[in-house]
Amino acid sequence: MPRDTRPILARRGALVNRWTPTGALASNIEVTATTVQRGDVIQVGGRACRVSDLFQLPQGARQILFESGELLTINARTRLAAVRMQRRR
Repeated sequence: MPRDTRPILARRGALVNRWTPTGALASNIEVTATTVQRGDVIQVGGRACRVSDLFQLPQGARQILFESGELLTINARTRLAAVRMQRRR
């Protein structure tokens, strides 16, 4: 019997999948320009945005490219709430 993988609406209208890969652990973390990684899901304006690529800028700033095509520039002191998927060891 196939799994139901249709997206559902979570709080604040963010889309999430019903199925979570086995062996993965989601951690709520706080990221800065130095700690943000590809694949992180960052809350921006109440929306969940997945990081697709990162570009280093002068003075410790970074430009973040999301899967939606949007760009966000953060400086070295910016702190954002994020979710990071980690494999179990």
